[in-house]
Amino acid sequence: MKKLVLLLIAFMLVLAACGKTEEKSTKNTEDKASEESYTVTHAMGETTIKGEPKRIVVLTNEGVEALLAMGVTPVGAVEAFTGDTWYAHTAEQLKDTKSVGTESEPSLEAIAALKPDLIIGNKMRQEKVYDQLNKIAPTVFAETLRGDWQENFKLYSKAINKEEVGQEKLDAYNKHVEDLKAKLGDQTQQKVSMVRFMAGDVRIYHKDTFSGVILEQLGFARPAEQDINDFAEKGLTKERIPAMDGDIMFYFTYETGDKEASKLEEEWINDPLFQNLEVAKAKKVFKVDDTIWNTAGGYLAAELMLDDLETYFK
Repeated sequence: MKKLVLLLIAFMLVLAACGKTEEKSTKNTEDKASEESYTVTHAMGETTIKGEPKRIVVLTNEGVEALLAMGVTPVGAVEAFTGDTWYAHTAEQLKDTKSVGTESEPSLEAIAALKPDLIIGNKMRQEKVYDQLNKIAPTVFAETLRGDWQENFKLYSKAINKEEVGQEKLDAYNKHVEDLKAKLGDQTQQKVSMVRFMAGDVRIYHKDTFSGVILEQLGFARPAEQDINDFAEKGLTKERIPAMDGDIMFYFTYETGDKEASKLEEEWINDPLFQNLEVAKAKKVFKVDDTIWNTAGGYLAAELMLDDLETYFK
């Protein structure tokens, strides 16, 4: 009997030792993973990042949307161009995120106070403060902010070490595009005109814009004077109203609170030259959300714009 008891005790001690060894092995693996580094090539050169970033600050609104789409909430972010700190469609997800200023004027002090382990920004917006940001934490910059947000999205997925997740999200988005394209069918042969009203400025938007890229992905035609691979024609006078014509027009108004953009919109929409457009006479002029169709410029807004288009062309 004594021998049996001793054997049982010995067996239990062996099991305990094995458990500790396995636990130690697992911990070592986790520690090793947290210490592994990777290098990201971006607009300002190369940046080496250690482990998986947990405290990330994002300095563009489309960058914020990219992280949220991949299931990552930044500890700090620049404020939206409109709305109460954040855009309405991202406000709930950002309820615990701290403001670090605006895209054009990020606060270095606010960023440093958050003790980030990664900063994501944009050369077009923050090139002058890149070196200062890089002293706070490893910093990765996209090159520009234009129509093809997917290129920036891929960079951000590399920066946060979630390339696989990022690709899954892009695949899902592009499937949404293809599904909608199939539903639209011959309707994409219509020439879509895009116009924006701002305080003191009226613009015709071309193909290298957020909405322009999405329209092109769906296969929509554009009026001849808008079928151009650049950003926009700015500072229009009313003599250019005929260039706004198309089979269907979507326009958006960037309002900052003083109602100046809305007044300009009303003036132009009711002008006899505008009312004489074929698209106006056909009652195919639609006002859409400036945030979703232009200003936000990211993954979440792109999905919402596709939903809008499906509604208008149902």
